[in-house]
Amino acid sequence: MGNRFICMSKKETKDNGSRSKRMNRSQRKLLADEEFLHRQALSMALHQHQLSQRFDGSMSRRIGSTSSRRHSLPDSVTNGKQAPEFLENLKTKKFVLIHGEGFGAWCWYKTISLLEETGLVPTALDLVGSGIDLTDTNAVATLAEYSKTLINYLQNLPEDEKVILVGHSSGGACVSYAMEHFPQKISKAIFLCATMVSDGQRPFDVFAEELGSAEQFMQESKFLIHGNGKDQPPTGFMFEKEQMKGLYFNQSPTKDIALAMVSMRSIPLGPIMEKLSLTPENYGTGRRFFIQTLDDHALSPDIQEKLVRENPPEGVFKIKGSDHCPFFSKPQSLHKILVEIAQIP
Repeated sequence: MGNRFICMSKKETKDNGSRSKRMNRSQRKLLADEEFLHRQALSMALHQHQLSQRFDGSMSRRIGSTSSRRHSLPDSVTNGKQAPEFLENLKTKKFVLIHGEGFGAWCWYKTISLLEETGLVPTALDLVGSGIDLTDTNAVATLAEYSKTLINYLQNLPEDEKVILVGHSSGGACVSYAMEHFPQKISKAIFLCATMVSDGQRPFDVFAEELGSAEQFMQESKFLIHGNGKDQPPTGFMFEKEQMKGLYFNQSPTKDIALAMVSMRSIPLGPIMEKLSLTPENYGTGRRFFIQTLDDHALSPDIQEKLVRENPPEGVFKIKGSDHCPFFSKPQSLHKILVEIAQIP
């Protein structure tokens, strides 16, 4: 019986050793996967102004979209191939992509690839304190400071050139600011589930129905950051990872969510609490388009409809089944709509 006990102990020891080896292999794989995601995020950030990388078909599969305007696009456009005849008819081929709160230029990598394949010229910018811009987020107090990268870009454009601006989420406030100060540089402005505010509104007001009043948020939110000390007003905020996943990425691929989680940064509070001054002479003369995301948890379809009613754009487009990050969940649909808007005379 003693021998049997000894034999069983050896077997159990062997089994435990096998399990331990399997666990170690599993842990090593998880660490390797995480390290790969970090490297991928860093690579995208470092090459954000030259993003011509190509990704496998599973990451940019074709998904249908709907829009309030229906134009017949050439097959060469919808298939992501160059279309010389189509491009010849476009007055503006340059797209400037402005990310939303917490994101950076990195988040547009799929959209950039698709636009480049079509023969268009996209540029994604890091707002100040975002992406790989090294500015301390807590030091960004105004919308002008936050938008400085975009302002510099527009100031340096040749006099005879215009661009199509695309702003996502709170980045819409930067687009509105640019329309007010550089109307002659902007051919069209596209608000992608964005804060398309009216004169005298704050970007935060758009999210107030979900987050509560600004005063309540400033007093009670557990996501606030006090960069100048606890006894000073908050300077920024950042949701926890689980909140971000539920708010922003409810339809996005798992690998893209993991990539975003290692790339998101805190959000400066000052710019989204600032009231915009928009005039009929500048902002009011710009051509605005709005893209609705119909499965959005951060900016609900009802609120997006309200924005459109209160500040009517020239055209409204919709992406079915899209979360707050359509460049992750529906890149082909977004690309098709952007090309469609570019074609509108």
